[in-house]
Amino acid sequence: MSDLVKVDVWSDVVCPFCYLGSRQLAQAIEIFEHPVDVTHHAFELDPHAPASVNETLDELLATKYAMPVERARAINERLAAQAREAGLTFAFATVRPANSFDAHRLIALAASQGLADAMTTRLFRSYFSDGLLISDRETLSTLAEQVGVRGANELWGSEAFVEEVRRDEVDARRLGINGVPAFLIDERVMVSGAQGAASIAEALRQAWAARSA
Repeated sequence: MSDLVKVDVWSDVVCPFCYLGSRQLAQAIEIFEHPVDVTHHAFELDPHAPASVNETLDELLATKYAMPVERARAINERLAAQAREAGLTFAFATVRPANSFDAHRLIALAASQGLADAMTTRLFRSYFSDGLLISDRETLSTLAEQVGVRGANELWGSEAFVEEVRRDEVDARRLGINGVPAFLIDERVMVSGAQGAASIAEALRQAWAARSA
C-alpha cells in the first residue's frame, strides 16, 4: 500500500469555513507523520447564485437566517477573528458575493496542471481578502496568470471542465455531503467542517491506523 494518504476535499471558494478549513488542513499535514496527497472537488453552496449582487455578506446572512443585520455582522466579526488566529484575513465589508461555478472550472483546469492548491488558495484570498468579483472571467484569467495556470482564456469559450465540476457535485451527494468543507481521508474517515488542525491531524492518524486494522 502507498505511503501517501489520500485526502479528497469538497469546498466552495465563497465559503469562509472552507478557507479556514483549507488552512487547518495545511497545518495538519505539516504535523502529520506521513505524506499526503490532496485532491480538490467542487461544491457550490448556491448553484443558483447570480453572477453578482448588491447586498453585503452581512445583509445576505441576515436575510437567509431572518436575523438583524447587526447580529449577522457580529457573527462574521467573530469568524474574522478566528481566521486571524490562523493567519488569514477576512475583509467581510468588501467581499463581493458571486456565483462560483466558473471558479470551480478554473480550479479543475489548474488541477490538470498540478496547481490546484495554489489556484484554490488564490481564489479564497481574492474573494475574502481582496474584494474581487470571482465570477468575472477576466478577473479569473488574471488570477490564473498570477498562479501560472495556462489556458484560462480558452476555458471561457468552451464547455471544458463543466462535466468535471458537475461530477464532483454528484459524488458529494452520493457520499451524503451536504455542507462544506468536507475531508474524506483514505476513503474511510470523513471530517466535516473546519474543526481545527489538531482534529484533522488526528483523523489522518486514524485513517493511517485503519490500514493495518
